[in-house]
Amino acid sequence: MQDIERMAALCMKDLDEDEQDEDVDDDEDLLASVVFEMLCSCICFSPGWKVQHLSPAAPAGVESVLTERIDAYKSAINNAKQSGESSKVRRYERGLKTLQTMLTSAKKGKKINEEEIPPPVATGKSSNAVSLSTAPATESPSPLQVSDSPDSAPGGPAAPAPRRGPPLLLPKPTLTVPPPCSEQEAVQSRQREYKLAALHAKRRGDTQLAAQYYQISKKFDPALEALASGAAVDLSKLPPPPGRCLAHFFLSLHVLCVVCSDLAAVCERVPPPPRDVMEALQQRMDKYKSAAAQAKGEGNDRKARMHERIVKQYQDAIRGHKAGRSVNLAELPVPPGFPSIQGLESSGPSLAGMLDNAMQLVNQEVSDAEAEAKVRKTSCRFRCARLAFAERLGALNIGPARPQQQLQFLENRKKQLMKAALRTKQKNDLEGAKLYLRQAKGLDPMIEAAKGGLPVDIKKVPPPPESEEDFVLVQGRGVHIPHKTAEQYAQLVEVLKQQHETCMKYSKQYTHLGNVSETTKFERMAEECKKNIEILKRAHAQGYPLPKYHHEERTFQVVKIFPNLTSSDMILFIVKGINLPAPSGVSPNDLDTFVKFEFAFPNTEEAQKDKTSVMKNTNCPEYNEQFKLTINRGHRGFKRVVHSKGIKFEVVHKGGLFKTDRPVGNAQLKLEKLESQCELREIIEVLDGKKTTGGRMEVMVRIREPLSSQQLERTTEKWLVIDPHSIPAIAVPKAKQRQEPPREVGRR
Repeated sequence: MQDIERMAALCMKDLDEDEQDEDVDDDEDLLASVVFEMLCSCICFSPGWKVQHLSPAAPAGVESVLTERIDAYKSAINNAKQSGESSKVRRYERGLKTLQTMLTSAKKGKKINEEEIPPPVATGKSSNAVSLSTAPATESPSPLQVSDSPDSAPGGPAAPAPRRGPPLLLPKPTLTVPPPCSEQEAVQSRQREYKLAALHAKRRGDTQLAAQYYQISKKFDPALEALASGAAVDLSKLPPPPGRCLAHFFLSLHVLCVVCSDLAAVCERVPPPPRDVMEALQQRMDKYKSAAAQAKGEGNDRKARMHERIVKQYQDAIRGHKAGRSVNLAELPVPPGFPSIQGLESSGPSLAGMLDNAMQLVNQEVSDAEAEAKVRKTSCRFRCARLAFAERLGALNIGPARPQQQLQFLENRKKQLMKAALRTKQKNDLEGAKLYLRQAKGLDPMIEAAKGGLPVDIKKVPPPPESEEDFVLVQGRGVHIPHKTAEQYAQLVEVLKQQHETCMKYSKQYTHLGNVSETTKFERMAEECKKNIEILKRAHAQGYPLPKYHHEERTFQVVKIFPNLTSSDMILFIVKGINLPAPSGVSPNDLDTFVKFEFAFPNTEEAQKDKTSVMKNTNCPEYNEQFKLTINRGHRGFKRVVHSKGIKFEVVHKGGLFKTDRPVGNAQLKLEKLESQCELREIIEVLDGKKTTGGRMEVMVRIREPLSSQQLERTTEKWLVIDPHSIPAIAVPKAKQRQEPPREVGRR
């Protein structure tokens, strides 16, 4: 076979198309046209070909099939041993052992699952003539078979090779081959067929067809390289054998018709595009509900349970979306035929594109010009449909903030930092000006990324500059303001300062969450507070009476978070004890207590322990101490501690000289509420074993954010707003016009 390949390569060297067709290997359209021309030539110039329908062979008995397989495996083992292929020997021996066990069970009358029977193997014997092997009983026969001559039959012997004589002609390649032992052998066999076909066409004088066959044979090289590296290759996508083009053509037409009908049915079942995210989630949940009901009706309990679990995921997502929480839409399964909710288009063809392409292949006309016009029209229509679909999904505003919002946010922050640098420089603070300038210049790479459409992590953006001088009232020279009015000015400035701090606190929280729109919203409100303060400062400096103001009720939806804590921090506060019981022989006023606690994470042996200081002579001690504990939010042991153990406390009475410490009681704080809350404040009972003692203890636990979801809160506050029109306009003196000196006559 190596000699044949070498001869084929030598024969192809004298073709004129070698220099012109260097880039033809990657031209899919040319390859398709070549295959179509081959089909037409087969139909027009091969009258001896005929299509025969194979009727499936009657299934033989299980015992006979097992006996034949055992003989085949034994023969394959012997041939593999002679060839020195130890891996095949071990594989065939395992299959032989399975077949022998099945044959023993079949002889005893037990039922054998035919799907578990090891597949037939090639014995490895070489043969001069290639014949069509009968399909096994467990495999479906091919619907079409093409014979090379009118006298050939499916089960007949192969035609003998032509006798040698001048001129030397190679035999025409056989059209059918037995199933190869491995994928690599199958690809090599198919490549050899095309090389032989190219050589035969060259001998016949058809150089154009020979060049096409040889170019198709080179298409198998990437598949062979992938198989050699251990990658998986889909053999169904390989070109068919050169002689099976007619059968492959008719079979492709039949398959395309079936696919088109199935795709049309799927398109009819797909609902119209949703108007918003809620409708999209509801449509997909209804689809899985109907699939679960259908699976139950068919008796497929496993499939029904799977669909019910998916329905539950969609129900949780709908509840979270209604509550205003962020929902990870990428984790939700997508039903067949439904587009992705995120609006991210896949790189593959769409459903409508697959349908139109299939119909175009079925209804393909002979005229190349009309076919090219149809392709151009269809591709244009697909591009328009994809653009409209992307715009419709983009209007839903799903997923992270748009790059335009991020770009505007970054540019505004850069302007704030540049203005702060300028103000600081005017105050002769060069170090502060350099700091603000470096921060502003550090935003340039992020701005360029946002301009390019890339997402930006706004957590790394420096906070807006603030100065205490912005909240200080300054009285102008020679201006007298009554004492009461000055106090009112100070009160209004203090209220506006608190409002400004509230806005900046919420802005920082949303910055840590990466929410650009909410961050910008609260920063805009903070700027309004600073403008109101500027109005008050200007009126106070000019000695004007107190400007008019009013209060508004504003409702905010904020996310409760403690940004000063990291995700691995948990702060425990032991606040105080209330009516702690005294041990026998100790009066309540002589009670000297301290509290020990134990947090069993990461495990019981390495539990985190500590204690408070001793509070003397009281049964209502106020400890007011805090302890920093280490957690791992994703650790399985931490979740187990949160749901079962919690934090254990023990109240102990401190013994005096030569006296031991005596226990007062114990308590336990459960931590399940940390799943939905970031701050837990409880008053827990102090027990003596399992008996109540009447004593209680106040403790508090704080983490950065809840473990499973965000803690959303709606707060309504009274908002102070200054009326800017209540202050009279300040007359600004006009700049004196500069008078030019008189020009002397005769000079220009």
